[in-house]
Amino acid sequence: MSKVTTMDVEIRFGDCDPAGIVFFPRYHRWMDAASLHFFMECGIPPWHVLETTTGIIGTPLLEHHTRFVKSATYGERLTIATRIEQWSRKTFVQKHTVTRGEDLICESAETRIFCVRDAEDRRRIRAIPVPEDIRSKCE
Repeated sequence: MSKVTTMDVEIRFGDCDPAGIVFFPRYHRWMDAASLHFFMECGIPPWHVLETTTGIIGTPLLEHHTRFVKSATYGERLTIATRIEQWSRKTFVQKHTVTRGEDLICESAETRIFCVRDAEDRRRIRAIPVPEDIRSKCE
């Protein structure tokens, strides 16, 4: 089983559309932040530090599926619970559950990979197998 981390988000007026509900891309921005927060809470350095020691530049998103259940508005506080739902050789699925108190707001499953810069062309990136040391810290 994966560790579970939580991150709180305070919804601001600018996070909402004209109807006063959170504009859906904000959730994806918050979940992306929760992804990095998960790894840091598991003892993994931030990506800019990890790049200098291991070459890993981050965990780009390959695919995401989000199911929205209820709306939220400014002045409310959300909690994002994050865990790894599945590990594969080169990919992993990170699950985010966004709640407001007991209410489920949305949940998302993101498929991600660990990447390094290509040795021949530093502008390009390539996937690497999931590092065992990182996986063990997250389980």
